[in-house]
Amino acid sequence: MARCSPHFHRKSRRTLLHSAFVALSLAKNKPYHSMINKFAVFPALPTNTARFPYRSMTSFLLLPSSFQVMSLLHPDMEAGPEESLEVDVGPSDPFNIANTKNAPHETLKRWRQAALVLNASRRFRYTLDLEKEEEKEQRRRMVRAHAQVIRAAFLFRLAGEQQTDTPIASPTTCGDYKIGVEQLASMTRNHNFSSLQQYGGVKGLSGLLRTNLETGINGDDTDLLKRRNAFGSNTYPQKKGRSFWTFLWEAWQDLTLIILIIAAAVSLVLGIKTKGLKEGCYDGGSIFFAVILVIVVTATSDYRQSLQFQNLNEEKRNIQLEVMRGGRTIKVSIYDIVVGDVIPLKIGDQVPADGLVISGHSLAIDESSMTGESKIVNKDQKEPFLMSGCKVADGVGTMLVTGVGINTEWGLLMASISEDTGEETPLQVRLNGVATFIGIVGLSVAVAVLLVLLARYFTGHTRDPNGKVQFVKGHTSISEAINGAVKIFTIAVTIVVVAVPEGLPLAVTLTLAYSMRKMMADKALVRRLSACETMGSATTICSDKTGTLTLNQMTVVKAYVGRKKINLPVDSSQLHPSVVSLLNEGIAQNSTSNVFVPKDGGDVEVSGSPTEKAILSWAVKLGMKFDVVRSESTVIHAFPFNSEKKRGGVAVKRPDSEVHIHWKGAAEMVLASCTGYLDSNGGLQSIEQDKDFFKGAIDDMAACSLRCVAIAYRLYEKEKVPSDEESLNHWVLPEDNLVLLAIVGIKDPCRSGVKEAVKICMDAGVKVRMVTGDNLQTAKAIALECGILCSEEDAIDPIIIEGRVFRALSENEREQVAKKITVMGRSSPSDKLLLVQALRKGGDVVAVTGDGTNDAPALHEADIGLSMGIQGTEVAKESSDIIILDDNFASVVKVVRWGRSVYANIQKFIQFQLTVNVAALVINVVAAVSSGDVPLNSVQLLWVNLIMDTLGAHLHWLPNHQQITLCIDHQLAIGNPL
Repeated sequence: MARCSPHFHRKSRRTLLHSAFVALSLAKNKPYHSMINKFAVFPALPTNTARFPYRSMTSFLLLPSSFQVMSLLHPDMEAGPEESLEVDVGPSDPFNIANTKNAPHETLKRWRQAALVLNASRRFRYTLDLEKEEEKEQRRRMVRAHAQVIRAAFLFRLAGEQQTDTPIASPTTCGDYKIGVEQLASMTRNHNFSSLQQYGGVKGLSGLLRTNLETGINGDDTDLLKRRNAFGSNTYPQKKGRSFWTFLWEAWQDLTLIILIIAAAVSLVLGIKTKGLKEGCYDGGSIFFAVILVIVVTATSDYRQSLQFQNLNEEKRNIQLEVMRGGRTIKVSIYDIVVGDVIPLKIGDQVPADGLVISGHSLAIDESSMTGESKIVNKDQKEPFLMSGCKVADGVGTMLVTGVGINTEWGLLMASISEDTGEETPLQVRLNGVATFIGIVGLSVAVAVLLVLLARYFTGHTRDPNGKVQFVKGHTSISEAINGAVKIFTIAVTIVVVAVPEGLPLAVTLTLAYSMRKMMADKALVRRLSACETMGSATTICSDKTGTLTLNQMTVVKAYVGRKKINLPVDSSQLHPSVVSLLNEGIAQNSTSNVFVPKDGGDVEVSGSPTEKAILSWAVKLGMKFDVVRSESTVIHAFPFNSEKKRGGVAVKRPDSEVHIHWKGAAEMVLASCTGYLDSNGGLQSIEQDKDFFKGAIDDMAACSLRCVAIAYRLYEKEKVPSDEESLNHWVLPEDNLVLLAIVGIKDPCRSGVKEAVKICMDAGVKVRMVTGDNLQTAKAIALECGILCSEEDAIDPIIIEGRVFRALSENEREQVAKKITVMGRSSPSDKLLLVQALRKGGDVVAVTGDGTNDAPALHEADIGLSMGIQGTEVAKESSDIIILDDNFASVVKVVRWGRSVYANIQKFIQFQLTVNVAALVINVVAAVSSGDVPLNSVQLLWVNLIMDTLGAHLHWLPNHQQITLCIDHQLAIGNPL
């Protein structure tokens, strides 16, 4: 191997230093640049750095990797004092937290410290474990730092090997494959570009893995089994859930129950001693039995709850994604990905495994989940390595999977940390405050009863059922006196058990968990427990149109080519061949979708987004041969569809060296950039005189609730196309002087039942607003069809408004106008965010739906973020609180219904709990003071506690019918029911 250049070696050393500083910044949780500024960074190795704890990097790298990481954490490398953080701890009442969704940890600590708790492990089981969260973050930083240091060490070693001409090891075979899992994992984890080049690049590696980069792997059961046996599956070891015995152990650690067990043991011993085995074991034995029963029932209930949460978490992790197998794009679970798979990537996707970029356009990856740096990294043939768990921030591309499961850094990270299902809700926090108040009162009452009963007993004022004085000074034996005192003490402790309502906050969790299970059956996957509760208070729902209010089953029903309206079904004989050729080229190349033609002559399969599928299907009917058209030209550069610009473009080079730039997007926006159009005979015409005709055609189609998409192109001088790759990556495709090829109208029918669902919401006091990127006329037509707008008379400004108009208003004006808005058309994700912020400032509790990556800020900002399970990106799902699995608005209404049920049932449970608590306390206090005895003994009070703490939450479930849950007093929808 030829010696590497000094320039390369210097670059490797700089990369090494960069990785080390990144690792240090991660470990210390400080910004990368602030760490760099604290150190003297030289272009050469730091052999003379005063602040580096080793004399040379070589001696540092000879240490074990774990010690390298700890060295980076050493105080000698302190980068200065930690910055003080100002934390808003909220109001003076620690239990008054309006929204726990983004509450700071300091606020959450305050209410825990203020709560009166008898059994902390049980009370706080389903709240966020703050200590574990801190440990998890530290572990995450350590794993990241470890990976960075190992990568830095590898780069240093690689540079040394290249200078000494040390050859890289040849690939070893692994079963049917000519490369082993260790070599793949090492190459990907260390971003070893030299190894990749030795294997022949991505193309050569695909040969070793027996993968076709165009059509993917074979994908039959035998092939998949071989790959899993050779390279592992895309799963990682998960910590087992807690066993039933763990819950049993936790249940009996309630301080009062332990005291009762001790008291029961003393009572049992003394009773048997004084009254004999038959009579003396009654009091102590019955208390023992009642306590054990309480513990078993509590543990059983908690264990079932835990299993339910485990199932829900499994559903959240099971991501569905597209993969290319046998030339066909299919959807599979993330767990079914194998090494060698070819996976298409688009904005918002999660990278499902480690891999390499096969091809891409403007592909940018957010690697913050792995590196801790918020920097977006561009990926191309020079920087092809992709890490599992990262998100696609921009662009499109395809990847070759090289590492799965535990052989990836993400798999190692996930295996080393356990997912905490805990989380508090506002109602849960407030009920902890109620429980604390009742507990303090109950404790005071118990102490008062204890003092009164002891005073009466030892002064001779307490008599047994036969009227005999129980304690006579000088005559009553010590054992009898102790037994009597133990009975009194047991009663007081039992009053504490009943008085402190441990089950009250847990009732919220039980109720919410029951709702979560039922909501899952109603196609709603809850990611945050508090969302069930908050949804019951929602006063407005900002809903998308496509796929939520409509079926998302799109078909082209109208089309204009030039001034000619094309009759459907269409055939290419109606159009000039040159027009058909340009249309086919623009549709096939300016698309991220795929067309699969079965060899047996079956139906053509079109995969991709619904809009893309509709246009591709229309082109196929025109006679387009998808694979042939794509092979006839080469894509130079692409601008993926952008929700801000409402268009996407591509530059292609034809065999005759002509460069065509194709654009496709919102009809009126593309039309504004056109200076000409091709008529149906293929002649180029000026558009100036006919622009009104095309605008009228767009308005007519929009009035019929059609989505209007324009297809246009332009010739471009090949001399102006950037020649070097770096300039090409930053090339902005020209959008002017376009030639209009066609305008298509796409029908997306309304979902059945959506009008009734909207009416139910309106009747329940929840206002439904439509926020869509479609033409305002299309939005208006759909809103009338769905019942969001009652009549044409309602379709006036600002009830219906364009996003750009709303965006241009001042903050105060937006707050005033937001209340009136019912339909917002041509809106961007930033417009949706502004609307959510304005509504929340006005006092609304806002639920918002979203499916795109750019919707993430609005989903995060809203009180309840609802992402779409089918069309939603992984970024949108992670920012949301609830995932609507069928993308149906009717499912959103069901979520509101269950949220209302939570409030109604919690109200009833509180009424039940307080009634029992107050009654038990008052009866025992009055009886103790007046007669010196209590009518409810320890066993009876424990039975009452058993019913209250374990069964009460289940006994007050209302049937989930809209007549009951959605017609509750409207105050439930706008305020706190407690």
